[in-house]
Amino acid sequence: MKKHFVGLLCILLVIAITSISWKPASAFKAKSYSGKYSAKTFSASELLEKYVDNIYESAGLEESGLAFNVFKKAITGFLDLKATDKLPQQSSVLTVVDFTKSSCDKRMWIIDVVNKALILHTWVAHGTRSGDDIPNRFSDRIDSKQSSLGFFVTDDIYYGRHGRSLKLDGMDAGFNSNARTREIVVHGAEYVNPGIIEHKGRLGRSFGCPAVSTDVIDQVIDTIQGKTVLFINGDSKKYSSRYLDEQMAASYISSDAAGNIMASL
Repeated sequence: MKKHFVGLLCILLVIAITSISWKPASAFKAKSYSGKYSAKTFSASELLEKYVDNIYESAGLEESGLAFNVFKKAITGFLDLKATDKLPQQSSVLTVVDFTKSSCDKRMWIIDVVNKALILHTWVAHGTRSGDDIPNRFSDRIDSKQSSLGFFVTDDIYYGRHGRSLKLDGMDAGFNSNARTREIVVHGAEYVNPGIIEHKGRLGRSFGCPAVSTDVIDQVIDTIQGKTVLFINGDSKKYSSRYLDEQMAASYISSDAAGNIMASL
């Protein structure tokens, strides 16, 4: 009986040691918020969640009305675009437009991801054929006069019929990749102001461009020009993107290419 008991203890001891030393292949070691390495390991989804939550809280995005799930999608694309070399590694500005919100609400957020700060929160227009107050129709077709969803990367400044404007390149094939052909740009417009909301009960509308107030257009362009991400979210079951890969985003966070990202956790 004693031999059986000793044998059982040995088996339990081996199992305990094996369990302690084993780590899942998909887990990443992350720093705690105090800046010291934690003994705990995080799965890819947990690591991404913590990274997003850290910026979300530090920048006060909940108080500004930006939904966490929308911000998480935007950050995932921001990281995936860097991981696939579609975005410069030093790019730190992320613009989020949420077209699930009323045009009467400020539904554009410009965020400094590295410094975890909200730079600007303002109104933005949607396309005239996308809907009245809250858009529910989206298109990438030429002359559709509808807004397009997805990830864009900002490019050059130019002067056109709306004055100083900013070119956009659509990253999502089939959803916004005709942005250049359609001349979908960031520009200022007189119909984007609180007075129009008071008069019409909604904001004025564009031909598909994410137009902003003439009062802030220079600030917007100066902040987001030159290869930064603009993500437009909307109520659409059809939209999908290769840049919503959470595993790739988490891998980027844990890699050397991410620089000081881990230090922010």
